[in-house]
Amino acid sequence: MWINEFKNCKLCSWECGVNRVNGEIGVCRIGLPEIATINISIATNSITVTFLGCCFRCIYCNAYRISQYPSVGWFYRGYIEPEKLANELINFMKLKNINAISFTGGEPTINMPYIEEVVNIVREKIGNVKVGFATNGFSSINTMKKMIDLSSFISFEVKAFDDEIHRAITGAPIKPVIRNIEYLIRNGRDKIRVIRTVVIPGINDNEIEKIAEFIASIDESIPYRIIGYRPNFILYYHPGPSRKLMEELTEKAKKKGLKNVDWSAYYPIEIHEKILEISRKINWCEKEEAKIAYAYLSLAGCIKKIRNCGSCELKNSCPAMLWRPWALQEFLK
Repeated sequence: MWINEFKNCKLCSWECGVNRVNGEIGVCRIGLPEIATINISIATNSITVTFLGCCFRCIYCNAYRISQYPSVGWFYRGYIEPEKLANELINFMKLKNINAISFTGGEPTINMPYIEEVVNIVREKIGNVKVGFATNGFSSINTMKKMIDLSSFISFEVKAFDDEIHRAITGAPIKPVIRNIEYLIRNGRDKIRVIRTVVIPGINDNEIEKIAEFIASIDESIPYRIIGYRPNFILYYHPGPSRKLMEELTEKAKKKGLKNVDWSAYYPIEIHEKILEISRKINWCEKEEAKIAYAYLSLAGCIKKIRNCGSCELKNSCPAMLWRPWALQEFLK
């Protein structure tokens, strides 16, 4: 019966009421749930299901080819019957000895009845598994309740606090998001992995203190992470944040009462001294430009001096694969 909720869809706070089963589309432009990719997430040690479509149209989205589907003209896996997807996930989990499934997008909660069906099938066949969500927080309150009930961990992203700024960034009002943050904290505190904000200099950097103050007024122990945005999509030519700005915003958020605030990623305007220091020790090439490139490679895990990937004995299992590029931040401190 999971499909019935798509016949009068009110899963997100737009509450379009369209019949997605018959091909009617609302703000998300998705009929029945469509899958972009299924992959192993190193960050969450889970099998990640990425859904197409989103109820936001964020101007900086780094996954806009997924969130703004089908407008982008790319093609993906598409609709998969719940039982078929459940069986595929089970096979992956057994193969990799993983006991968690993460749902992301786009925005996964616009497909909540489908997700519930998939998870129920998985749990019936192999027992309890952990379930995670990465959400923009714009779900209806009923969908929010279901997400809390179904999940083991939730990453909740809030883009801004001021309604005018939030609408400019996302195309949607802030009120449902603020309502859902409070509801989640009060009714699903143990499920919160993190509440996070992507910092866009000159657009929402002044919002960080407001968001932190609001969260702290409910629960000062909530983990809050600010993430430096990378120029992308409509903001392709907009500058990213400096390390100094990220550190300053972190301290400001803490001063608003939050005890657990951290940050990741920034946008450097100069080559980091650590990279230059490593490059100066490289003696197997002459060009300074090549030495800098090799400095980055060495941090990433490449064991070769002169690269020749075609003859490398590790070409089928290259160690220089950064699943989490922002982790290099720890090496550059």
